[in-house]
Parts: sequence; structure tokens; C-alpha cells
Amino acid sequence: MRSIIQRALRTACAGSAAVALAVCAGCSSHSFSVPFVSGISSGSGISSRGAISSGPPFSLSQINNSFSVMSALKPLAAKGKGSIAVILPETATARHFAEFDAPYLKESFQKAGLAASQYSVQMLLGGAQLSAAQTAINKGARALIVDARYSGVGPQIESYAKAHGVPVIDYDWLTLGGTRKYYVGFDSLKIGVLLGLGLVSCVSAWKVKHPQIIVMNGAPTDYNVALYEQGYDAVLARQFSSGWKDVSNPPGTWNPFIALSEFQQQYATHKNINAALIPNDENGGPIISYLQVKGVKARTFPTTGLDATLGGLQNILAGYQCGTVYKPIYLEAQAAAALAMYVRAGVTPPASLVNWHITDPQTNKSVASVLLTPEWVTAQNIESTIIADKFVQASRLCAGQYASDCSAAGIAN
Repeated sequence: MRSIIQRALRTACAGSAAVALAVCAGCSSHSFSVPFVSGISSGSGISSRGAISSGPPFSLSQINNSFSVMSALKPLAAKGKGSIAVILPETATARHFAEFDAPYLKESFQKAGLAASQYSVQMLLGGAQLSAAQTAINKGARALIVDARYSGVGPQIESYAKAHGVPVIDYDWLTLGGTRKYYVGFDSLKIGVLLGLGLVSCVSAWKVKHPQIIVMNGAPTDYNVALYEQGYDAVLARQFSSGWKDVSNPPGTWNPFIALSEFQQQYATHKNINAALIPNDENGGPIISYLQVKGVKARTFPTTGLDATLGGLQNILAGYQCGTVYKPIYLEAQAAAALAMYVRAGVTPPASLVNWHITDPQTNKSVASVLLTPEWVTAQNIESTIIADKFVQASRLCAGQYASDCSAAGIAN
């Protein structure tokens, strides 16, 4: 635990941004002079049984939203045999799988040189994910990319794949207790740090006097939530020791209606609350609407968020949310596809791709991982991130009452 907290603090203190300096004021140069580096030693790779040690170079730093770097992996396409199967969840509540993940993965494979018959991308419900994985393996799949967060069949998929010698890459969601070979996802600890830093910056920018904070969490059953908490707790601890007040810490949920109820109860009891760390945009939406009904004015009550939803971005423009943590899906899709290309070809992926190890808390086993860097998005950089990446169209963001807010933020519509 101590090492995780130190990592969070080093992540917060790395760089020269004013917000980081504010958080790290008072850190001794001896304690935090070395910035956190999310990686393993340069030049090393993650070896696998029978893997060949040479392959084309590939670095996470090369990935962009044009997918141009994927063409560098064409030698792997020619070298590999069999297919790559991607199995994602079918869900109405997470539309990004259909809108972004699936098409981005397909584009990644195409530009890496695979024919349509050499990969498949499916979105499936429940037990259908297990059946699809078994079918793919029996038809010659050499690598699986799997997100089974809603079905609960992840461990079964990974057990079956391991028995048949097929490596599994957990995509965006670590299957606890599983036997996957790799994990690809965004750095959850860094997400927590960005939430904390974002609140610190906003409290200062909005000139909130005597900050009285409610710290809201995601569902305690979510593996990522513990890492988010470690990130923002490490940031906020310094503020609480220097004048901020930690007023309330409700149990936590990913249900927006329960989150609203938790907030209403605490706000009624602690009327001095004047800022909220909220773990995602979906939970924040109803809370912000409630504050507006209560007559809270724009840029007076800082809140945070995650996922860069349309509603969250509009709340940012309107001055009711400080910012949101944005996870560029094109990064994740290309990283997962690249890793699968190395696996399919039996080639050891480079350390510039597989850059970290995380621990499965159920098995306590180390998992070779690709950890990606999220971004903190505010009104000042929505256009250069969200709009530039075509994650949200400016025409949707700036519709109706938000046209003037977009104009004020310099967003062309």
C-alpha cells in the first residue's frame, strides 16, 4: 500500500503544471525528486513460451488518431498464423463499445495488414461471450482480446483459452481471478490523481474560500475504484492537512440515482459543503442538476468527472463541472490490436508497448500490462482533445443553450 501511495504522489508531482506544484508544495526534493515512470526497464520485453525475441519496433508514443502507426506491424501480419478474436460486451449503457471500440479495433487490424478473415470483432451478451470464445479457438484463433465485465464468464473464457494454448488479452477490464496473459487499459491510479489535481486546480481558479469537500466514490466492488481512490486520496490528503475540510465520504456507487440520493442526504446534513469530488460524469449529472435547482451559481461549486460524456462536457462549458478525465479510445484500441499482432506472430512485444505490471488482487499474480495515459480535459482544451479526436462532434456539444459557452471557450461550431 505504501508503494502505491508513493507512486500516486510521484505521479501527482511529476511535471511542471501549476496544479501539480500546488499539490506538491511542501514536498521535499529528497522525497519526490524522481518522477513516476510507468514502465519496465528499457530494452526488455515480456517473454512467452516459444516466443521469438525479434519483431518490428512499436511504441505507445507513436499512436495517434490517424492509426498510421499500425502499418508498421505488417511484417507481423505476414509472419503470424490463425486469427485474432475480439469479444466485447453488448450493452445499452456503454455505447462506446459500438461507437468507438469495435470500429477502432477493426481499423487497427486492417491497417496492420490483416485480411477480414484473419480477425473478428463481436459484441455479445452474457454466456454468448464464452460460446464465441470457444468457437473462435476451435476455428484457429491464436489470440483473444476480451472484455467480459458484465457477463461474469471471463475466468471461464481464460481457463478454456489457456487449456488450448491461446493467450488472452484483457481489454479495459481486468478479469479478477483469471489467467489472462496481458492486460490493456488506462492507468487507474493516474485517473484518480487527475481527479484530485483537477479539483485542487478548480477550487483555486473558482476562488472557493474554506473548501468543504464531499468525496464521492464509485462502486466498492469495482477493482478500478480502489485505485482511483488511492490516487485522489494521495492528492487530497495534502489539502486536508493544510486547511481544506473532509466533510463527508458516502459509500460509493456507479448508479447515478443512488449517487444523487447519497449527495442529497449529505448536503442536507452538511450545508457547508461547497465542492465535490465526483468519480464520473454520469454520477455528476443528476447532482449538478440538483445544485442548479438549489440556486447554486456557475463557477462557485467545483465538481469533477470521468469519461468525457456529452453531458459532462456541457456541464464543463456551463461552469458547473471543473473538468473530466478523458480516455482516448483510439489509444486503447491500437495498443490492444498491436499487442495481439505480436502474440499471433509468436513475437515478444517490446517494452515500449508492454510497459508495466499490475497485480490481480484475487490471485496476487503479476500481469504484464499496457497502461495508457488519460488526460484531464477542461473548457480550455476540449477542442484540441475531444473535438480533434472526433470523440464528440462540435455540432452536438454546442447545440442550443451551449452555443454561447462554446464560443466563449473558442470552440468552432
